[in-house]
Amino acid sequence: MKLTKTAVLAAALALSCATVSLNATPANALTVMEWLNGKKKQKAEPLPGVDTGLTQPGAEVKQAVKPLPRVTGPRYYTYKADALKRVAVDKLADPVITSSISAAVQPAGDAGIRAAFATVDVRTTEGPAKAVESFYGQQKKFVWIDGTGINEKAKSAIAVLADAASVGLDPWDYAVKIPSDSFDSADMNKRYGELATFEVALSAAVATYVQDAVRGRIDPNKISGYHDFKRKDVNLVAALKNVAMSSNVKGYLESRSPSSADFQALKAELAKLKAETAGEDRVVIAEGTLLKPGQSNPELANVVKGIVKHGSDALKTDHSVTIATYTGTPEYTPELVALVEAFQKENGLKPDGVVGKASIRKMTGGDSVADKVAKVEVALEQARWLPVDLGARHVFINQPAFQVYYYEDGAEKFSMRTVVGSKSNQTYFFEDKVQTVEVNPYWGVPQSIIINEMLPKLRSDPSYLDRMGYEVAVGGRAVPSSSVNWYGSTSGVSVRQPPSGDNALGELKILFPNSHAIYMHDTPSKSFFKKDMRALSHGCVRLAEPRKMAAAVLGVSEEEVGKEIAAGHNKALPVKADIPIYIAYFTAWPNKDGVVEFFDDVYGRDDYMRKAFAATQKARQVQG
Repeated sequence: MKLTKTAVLAAALALSCATVSLNATPANALTVMEWLNGKKKQKAEPLPGVDTGLTQPGAEVKQAVKPLPRVTGPRYYTYKADALKRVAVDKLADPVITSSISAAVQPAGDAGIRAAFATVDVRTTEGPAKAVESFYGQQKKFVWIDGTGINEKAKSAIAVLADAASVGLDPWDYAVKIPSDSFDSADMNKRYGELATFEVALSAAVATYVQDAVRGRIDPNKISGYHDFKRKDVNLVAALKNVAMSSNVKGYLESRSPSSADFQALKAELAKLKAETAGEDRVVIAEGTLLKPGQSNPELANVVKGIVKHGSDALKTDHSVTIATYTGTPEYTPELVALVEAFQKENGLKPDGVVGKASIRKMTGGDSVADKVAKVEVALEQARWLPVDLGARHVFINQPAFQVYYYEDGAEKFSMRTVVGSKSNQTYFFEDKVQTVEVNPYWGVPQSIIINEMLPKLRSDPSYLDRMGYEVAVGGRAVPSSSVNWYGSTSGVSVRQPPSGDNALGELKILFPNSHAIYMHDTPSKSFFKKDMRALSHGCVRLAEPRKMAAAVLGVSEEEVGKEIAAGHNKALPVKADIPIYIAYFTAWPNKDGVVEFFDDVYGRDDYMRKAFAATQKARQVQG
């Protein structure tokens, strides 16, 4: 059946994600036709036309049609690491002026070292630099020096900093030149200078390590407009005081990294991967291979090899005859199709016998060891952006996994498939709190769709929205679509789709109000959940079992949710519990059993993280 342009547009609108507010204008909104045709979004231009208003009866509107504007979405940035600054301890060189060290009670060597602060040239980022300056403005004793050499506390701290890679950090960021045990006793001023530089440099390195361990090296908001996090505040002066007083510096510094089970699982996985040999026996299936039942492909031999290597013993027993009699021929026979389908089912994939990207990933064992190490390092960094405690009851969406997980009492109660934003309309990475479940929801049409896709139709057919059943308002007052001057600005015009079986949001949506207009919702397009790659939405998160999630956050039964829906009224049900939600992006993350799983980098964000790592490393090692 050939669809009319009107029918195509209506279907596309039903697939689009909504804004929370009728008048909201999300910066990341993608137009329907852009979504359908994959067009490149253009930079926004001033909206043509005159002020929005109602047409006068009998008036004929004749205005030149100007190019319509486009709304651009967030972009990725070239990461700019924090610059280094000199730690200004020269002003603390005179103990009489600073009162930091009493010359009357300090040995001559300590006074000499303190005087050498005037020549110290140590550089670090602003936060640690200020902390070190403040610390030594108050500290009466050196932390890392005893007499004319370094102490055991210093050696303990250096050992932790040198092992920073075990928690996903870069040891070179905290490298400090250690004074030699041998020195010329006839030139003590030189020795005092070496010790003063070491004292300040190690304190700066420790402060930097503590800050990185707590909140990460990378500022997520400098990665892209899709990242939205308030960076954690770290009291570095207090950290240096704790180190100075601690009898267990190693334990204190190691405790600065997250202690959560998820972080510890990632840390253990990193250690295990680094212990594995680089020469692993991997199955290789040619990139771009796509094999369907009845076809012939020379890569079939590698497909079978991958199933034998990564399939369960039970699967190989059930299909032992097929495996034993296969001679490496390229013909994809029904018996081999059955083998592939069994393997797909075992791995949670759609058992259709089609060998594509998702199946190949499982058959080859996924990423190489080096790839897995890189993903875990990114995951350890990103885990530091999250709160220390995610909450005993919370919702966790992992976009690359296309899954959402619901937790109670700190344990996963259930999970379900999701559909997230397409690559051209990505879902954001942020945290919020669940506030409302709305049953029989309205869909507020984004301004981008009104401007870019509806205006051309409405200028030639002003009653189009009336016929499609949409509601139109100007300045908050309901009006017929046919009475609006569609040659004017749409800034005061709102369009919404009433609750119905065709509503783009289905029977409910779950709100956690945010500036990105992202939320979870039902959808009439249930077939999308059968796909393995589910980055298909306009940016919001579609749920395979929306009633189950709604019941969980409301603390009621699914039957009660069903009754509210069956009543047929649009209704907002407040979520009374404090339930954080994390709309996260991890290509490596532990499952409920603590086993780290790996996922495709659907948005390519890990690449930007690695570029940020490189930029940070370069910036921090300027002073050599």
